[in-house]
Amino acid sequence: MNSRKPQTPPPACYAQTIPGLEQVASDEIRDRLGGEILRTGQGLVVFKVPEITADLLELRTVEDVFLFAWGSDQLSYRALDLDWIEKWTKSKADWPRMLALHHSIRTKPKGNPGYWLVVQQSGKHVYQRQYTRQALARGLGQAIHPKWRVVEENADIEFWLTIEGTQAICGLRLSDRTMRHRTYKREHRPASLRPVLAAAMARAADIQPGMVILDPMCGAGTLLAEARLMVQSNGKGKVRLLGGDVDAEALDCARLNLRTMGGGTFCRWDARRLPLAERSVDRILCNLPFGMAYGVGENLGQLYAATFMEMKRVLRPNGLGVVLTSEVAAARQAALVCRLSVAGSMRVRILGQPATYLTLRGV
Repeated sequence: MNSRKPQTPPPACYAQTIPGLEQVASDEIRDRLGGEILRTGQGLVVFKVPEITADLLELRTVEDVFLFAWGSDQLSYRALDLDWIEKWTKSKADWPRMLALHHSIRTKPKGNPGYWLVVQQSGKHVYQRQYTRQALARGLGQAIHPKWRVVEENADIEFWLTIEGTQAICGLRLSDRTMRHRTYKREHRPASLRPVLAAAMARAADIQPGMVILDPMCGAGTLLAEARLMVQSNGKGKVRLLGGDVDAEALDCARLNLRTMGGGTFCRWDARRLPLAERSVDRILCNLPFGMAYGVGENLGQLYAATFMEMKRVLRPNGLGVVLTSEVAAARQAALVCRLSVAGSMRVRILGQPATYLTLRGV
């Protein structure tokens, strides 16, 4: 007779992503980790995986991953919430087990680790964030060893509580800043694309090994970097990267950012007159100029139309382009004029502002 006790299933996890990418992140969690999606909210995905491993940190379309401690949608905006936060933190989470799982993924530091309590709070609550943090600390109680050090920057262990209106979610952070900022991004440019959004766009482009990938307005090279990383994460295979920009300094940034991952071919050019042969590119990724990033005095519709015409010229049959803009009407009109069909779209929010990425296909 087998007297071994059955293993307790691992705790749930949750991920934070850019608002609008919840479905994209959910699909990646299912595809890469065999995860079960429990719930989604604005910029949030709660899920379960068969096993808690470092593979969680390889997700490309999320910015942070946490072990789930507790969640509630029953906050009242009143001071009574603080009592509930303390109670739920104390009673609903198995902190010793969660910390053990944390240490199995993030190497336990020698000596006394540094920790920090992170509270994100939005909504018209009568209590201030400092009192929420105190309630969280009381609830954690003995989960925090008395010899641990309080460290605000680069803490070894971070307990998070995020409150939006009546909803709250609490957990132990597994990721660190490199998950959202990426280690390859050594050089940045103004209005540079967030890597998670670039990864989502690369996923929408269905990039496969052996393809030629073009970014005609490459900036710091984030879209091209994420395209290469997506192929590498799916197994063996290479892609050829082509990038160009009117800004020579941006091209220098792109070269430096991609140097550690195999580089690419970069050229200074005008995206409206590409020095490329017809039908020479399999996929195009592009963060179009829009909003504050767009220069005054130029006609946006004309810029998009001329750029899209070049995209259509260099795309191979069955090729795809994925472009990001907040000027969706101008992009759709340009696509219509250039006979590019809009095969899909995804609305997102970037720093609180709406934008959309469109998937374009030649007709």
